[in-house]
Amino acid sequence: MAVLGTKTYDNLVISFEDTGSGILKSGENRKRGAVLGKITDGGKLVLSDDGADDGSEVPYAILDMDVDATNGDKTVPILLAGKVNEDALIFGGNHTADSTREGMRERNIIYKKTL
Repeated sequence: MAVLGTKTYDNLVISFEDTGSGILKSGENRKRGAVLGKITDGGKLVLSDDGADDGSEVPYAILDMDVDATNGDKTVPILLAGKVNEDALIFGGNHTADSTREGMRERNIIYKKTL
């Protein structure tokens, strides 16, 4: 694992261009690499699920650390733009790398396969 500045490059992050933070909704317990969706009403983040109808069905960002928000909302770091290893991503519902690739590319998150 190489460290550059304050960002660590590892199995998930190939390169990053923009990071930020968001609020992981209470009840979520997620691992780094989870593909998150943003609930339209209130803007909280949850695991993106193609079966949802609250806005979170659209992938928005990638969780950048393991977070347990089971007992309350948590502020979390998220990757908003960059290149990621698609094999390290965690998808909800019927989402896959193939089904979310184009939408995430529009958000400047590029999936790559690493060897």
